[in-house]
Order: sequence, then structure tokens, then C-alpha cells
Amino acid sequence: MNRPRVMHLVVAGDIGGAERLLADLASHPDATGAAHEVALITPNRALAAFFAARGLVVHDRGRASENALAYLCRAVGPSDVAWLTSLLRSRHVDIVHTHTFGSHVLGTRAAVRAGLPQIRTEHHVMHYFDPSCSLFTRWAARRTDRFVAISEYVRSVLAATAPAVAARAAVVRNGIDTAHFSPGPAPSGGFRLAVVCRLTGWKRVHLAVEAAALAGVELVIVGDGEQRRMLEGLALRRRANVHFVGHQADPRPFISACDATLSTSDNEPLGLSVLESLSMERPVIAFAGGGIPEIVTHGVTGMLVTEAKAPAFAAAIVRARDDRASLAAMGVAGRRFVLEYGSLEQMCSGYARAYGSLGLSA
Repeated sequence: MNRPRVMHLVVAGDIGGAERLLADLASHPDATGAAHEVALITPNRALAAFFAARGLVVHDRGRASENALAYLCRAVGPSDVAWLTSLLRSRHVDIVHTHTFGSHVLGTRAAVRAGLPQIRTEHHVMHYFDPSCSLFTRWAARRTDRFVAISEYVRSVLAATAPAVAARAAVVRNGIDTAHFSPGPAPSGGFRLAVVCRLTGWKRVHLAVEAAALAGVELVIVGDGEQRRMLEGLALRRRANVHFVGHQADPRPFISACDATLSTSDNEPLGLSVLESLSMERPVIAFAGGGIPEIVTHGVTGMLVTEAKAPAFAAAIVRARDDRASLAAMGVAGRRFVLEYGSLEQMCSGYARAYGSLGLSA
């Protein structure tokens, strides 16, 4: 039987966890039992290049604006929905797959017009609470056939805030290529930490900067975003030993050169960079919120911090620095966990089941 054709709609400006997951998923048609293409609306030419470099068929709408007015025009206006509906029909698409908040209403309208089923991956839950987008989120959700929650935490929040959505949701944890993110040699020299994420508010990277300054350790920040200038200023004021290396297409050299990584996010839904670090045998010091406790076990694969304050993170950093032997054992355990519960193969199998639940032949 022919594989179902899946069109992923991406309306976004950054290359973050959702975009990286999509690229991994769409570049493995055999494992997912589906053929994948991407419909893209973005102001970021690097995002289009990112998908193309992974060998994906990308239907690029062209340079777009990213602001509230542009979102409203795309969501409720006639132009973009006509473009997407025409694309779905001309490419003989079987399933529409939406990801980021900006894609929800537009993807739903086009799927309804084309008479196609839709799957939505819930990478986060904030759009269910933010008054500026909750109404749009729930309107589209009522017209979406299946949902994939990237963690039990995400599904639990859906169960509490949108029970009808949770009833149509399956958990498929983000997975990573464990051969690509493989262990390297133990780092040498002084104790060094890394943060790998977008530099945006809810990631709370300022806590990592302040904690590194308090603990007197070196910190490498891999990523970019609207808070970079503020964080650079904070590092100068705190006289912290912090290196900003910007977004990196391949973060592995920076993870490998560190003893551990930090995750300071406010209720991180799961944490793709956390899984990558664990897969490379680098334990993680993380805030114990959201989906993090599902993938980081305190004292086994890393350290969980229960207080979202710089001194609490600094105390955990000092403990890690002073017990390198335990860190090495945590690294081995982290790699073992990812191989068993967080691999790319397991993720692709989960999405194959999600696509199959729509009753289409694979």
C-alpha cells in the first residue's frame, strides 16, 4: 500500500526543539510509515535552509512578518489559507500535521477546506492559558482529529484544562539520534557547564548566568534569541565567566567539552537538549518542573533543583564540581536511559501509530 502523505505546517521564526523534532521525524519515512513534506511560513531564511539541508521537500511561502497583526492576517484572512488548501490538494496530501501555535488556526482551516484529517503535536501548553491565544487554540483544537503530547506532563495539563483534547491525545516522547549524539572523551581542564536553548524569557537563562557566577565556574551558552543582549549585560555585571557562542547547527562539540549541562526552564515540557546531553553521557542539572522529572532522575542521571533561584542552582553546581566520580556514573546512566526510552526509533514508531490511528493505510 502507498504511504500516507503528511504535510507539516510550520509557522515560526526560530530553529528550536519543535523544528528539530520535525526535521528528524520527516527525514525518516521508513520508520514513520509516511511520506513527509513541509509547508513553511517564516521570516527566518535559515529555517528554510535548515529543512532543505535535511533533504525535505519544502514549500516556502516566502519571507513573512512575525507579529500579532501578521498572525491575525494569516489565521483569519483568505490569502494564506487559499495557498495552503491549494498546496494540500495539488500534493495529494492525506494528513495535515500542525506543530507551533502559529500553525494551528491556519492549518485547521485548510484541513477542513480540503476535507483532510489533522494531527497536532503539543510541544508546549502555554497557548492554552495565554488570553491572547487561548481562544484560537481551543477553536482549532475542537476541529483537530488527533493530538500528540510530547510528555506525560503535557498530557496531564491537557487533562486538567482541555479534557476533550486529552481524550484524543497519545504521548510520544521526543526522541534523538543516539548514534549522532554519542559519548565523547571526558572533558579536561576546569569544571565547565553548558546551556543549549533559545534565549527567550521562559527558558530563564539568567538563572544559569547568576548561578555560574556564584559557583565560580565556566558557562558556555549555545543559542540565540531576544534576550541575548540582556544576558550578555548580566554576565558583565556579575563578572561571570560566560561564553556566548550563538545558535549552532551542531551543538555536540560544546556539549562534549562540558562536564554537565544546565536546564533552568520554567516547566520545560520535555527538553530535547536535555536528552541530547544525556545521550552524550553528560548529566543534567535541571529545574524539577514540567516534564523534566520524566527524563532526569535525581542522583542517577543528574540533579534536580526544586527552587527556581540562582543560589539553589549554584549549590547543585558546586556539588557536581566536587564529585566528578558521581558525575561520570550519572553520565553512563543517562546514556542508558536515552537508549531505552528516548531514541529516534521509538519516537518514529509512536508517530507511525498516531498516523495509523486515523484509519489510513501505511
